[in-house]
Amino acid sequence: MSKEGGDEGGSSSSDTAQQPEEKTPAGKGLSKLSAVATGPGWTKVSCPCCFSERVEPLVLVKLGEKVRPETKRWLIRVIGAPQKDGGAELLAHPGEDASGDIIVVAAPRCTLLKVTEELGLCKTYHTGEVEAFSYHDRDNFKDSDNMEVFLTLAERQHMVKYELDGLRAQRDLRIPGMPDSFALQNRDNIWQKLGSAGVIVDTYPLHNADKLKSLSEAWYTGNQLAQPLDSVNEYFGSSVAFYFSFLDFYTWSLLPPALLGLTITYFSGEVQKEIEESVSGSPATDLEDDSGPAVGGHMIQAVFSMLWSTVVMELWKRRSSSLSYRWGTLHLAERFAEPRPGFHGDLGVNPVTGRVEPLFPEWKRDLRMALVSVPVVGLFLGLVILGMTGFYWGEAQVQQLNKDWDSLLSQTLIYMPSVLHIVYTNVLATVYRTVALSLTEFENHREESSHENHLTAKVLVFTFFNYFAVLFHIAFFKQDVPLLRKRLASLLIVTQLVNQVTEVVIPFLVDRFISAPKRTESEDDPDEDKFRNQGTLPAFPGLFAEYIELLVQFGYLSLFSCVYPLTAVLLLINNLTEIRSDAYKMCKLFRKPFCSPVSNMGVWRIAFEVLSFVSVVSNCWLLLLSPWIQRLSQEGEWSSTNILLMAVLVEHVLILVKVVLSVLIPDEPDWIRKKREHIEFTSRQALREQKLHSKES
Repeated sequence: MSKEGGDEGGSSSSDTAQQPEEKTPAGKGLSKLSAVATGPGWTKVSCPCCFSERVEPLVLVKLGEKVRPETKRWLIRVIGAPQKDGGAELLAHPGEDASGDIIVVAAPRCTLLKVTEELGLCKTYHTGEVEAFSYHDRDNFKDSDNMEVFLTLAERQHMVKYELDGLRAQRDLRIPGMPDSFALQNRDNIWQKLGSAGVIVDTYPLHNADKLKSLSEAWYTGNQLAQPLDSVNEYFGSSVAFYFSFLDFYTWSLLPPALLGLTITYFSGEVQKEIEESVSGSPATDLEDDSGPAVGGHMIQAVFSMLWSTVVMELWKRRSSSLSYRWGTLHLAERFAEPRPGFHGDLGVNPVTGRVEPLFPEWKRDLRMALVSVPVVGLFLGLVILGMTGFYWGEAQVQQLNKDWDSLLSQTLIYMPSVLHIVYTNVLATVYRTVALSLTEFENHREESSHENHLTAKVLVFTFFNYFAVLFHIAFFKQDVPLLRKRLASLLIVTQLVNQVTEVVIPFLVDRFISAPKRTESEDDPDEDKFRNQGTLPAFPGLFAEYIELLVQFGYLSLFSCVYPLTAVLLLINNLTEIRSDAYKMCKLFRKPFCSPVSNMGVWRIAFEVLSFVSVVSNCWLLLLSPWIQRLSQEGEWSSTNILLMAVLVEHVLILVKVVLSVLIPDEPDWIRKKREHIEFTSRQALREQKLHSKES
């Protein structure tokens, strides 16, 4: 779908937009989230089927304070103009008047339906089957005449943003009320250019107060255990719904390893001693004191963790495919879409699509990655090593201090290096995410998917190194199991406390005592003021940090839990509160985000699966360090070579078992596979019929 910017003079503006010169009376334009389509202020619809007695405000565009009325009027004309004339074919309202600093945007039926087809969303056909939506066959889809039922609120708001982001100048033109230095060139991205010029300060989706209240009551304020995932998908979008679905699934999947960990801890006296040592910081007991049940417990925990991680991820893939079908994202289209808004380059003809658009040579992108991105990422990995060196130095100092003083204070200081290093890694991770985003922007990827994949890859490499390097070094090089156990206990306790404080407590206090008093409102306030108040909330930071937190948890459990059986117990307690705190954040502490439709967790699922396979090597090596194996080696019953060969054999057997499990558990249920194949078949049939119809006409 090509969207071009309207002419400066706006030859079609008189037909598609009502000049917002006069003051729009409160109560007529936006009162109670509804408006008459022919009333004052709203741009007119371009076809009879889009006419509606009620207009639903979806998105608010915040303008700069110095934007002149003629610039605002021009922008409203561009938003409301038909796509054939270079507009977005949306509905726009100026707010109070032409001199105000907001534009409220809605969407007519035909625009929403066209984008539904372009995105490849699936909807319910009149037969009751779910089919890939076709605009040509739109009247045969259930509820296609009622957009508030046919599409979720999150989908409608994303489609508005999708159309606005796709606006491109049809030719060289100057923006009314702006200096010539801000003139638009042919094929410039209008929304990005206006943002850099300070005309557009912000764009955000609007809350629906009634729906938000209903969702909050069903999500985190009651005593219910099940999450209202369908309601979350309807209000916040499938990307948010998939995260909370995975968080819910993963949390309840922690029950088996948590019960096993409690059982091993309760029945094994040696494990109890080890846990006490990890808390007190006192030296480990002698190997001769090791007992049989402890050896069996460690081995059971290690083997169970390796198999558990595979089964959980395979079952999640099945659940994910079912949710994708239910939410209509099973067949998302892979199209030659317009370049992402941040993409820039020299204007030319795309050899694949034949469209005039910015072009950027692949070799330049590769050069930027090789000469800039890779060295910067390497620099941050070096900072990780520097922090690890500092941790070891501090650990040696406090151990010597505790040995010399042997007091309560010295025992307390034993945990200081771990706490400081955890804070250091968290701060470094926060800084790195900002740097990784800047690097990915600098690489200038054309597609949004490529941009996200490169950004995620950078963050995953750093995250794995930042959070697990110390643990792997302690386990594989220092071979110090007591230190590994103490370090893991510190990470589980301190990291969770830090995350809860930074993610919930601080945002809550800022909102309660700083932001909330500034946005007090009553029911009689104009909707324009309520919309502005939503903009005072901080922007939602995204799900990156949330997925990273779960990935690190998954790594602690699958890689190292055999040295600390209570890992799953601590994670389960944390996640039971995490579900509600994350839901509270989404509803109350942050601005409503734009969420594009997704069919799964994307690259995050691959990251979890990689950790699942790495867990085999990690746990087999840790078993080599177990007191029982070490005693067999010292007593000469098994040679070091035989022990190593046995570990390699066990490792290969467990990898084979994990592969067999992944094959035996299909990625999607059989009925989903049949539905997906049916959708693909009907899509091809519909496309063939549409081509024949076009030739005949």
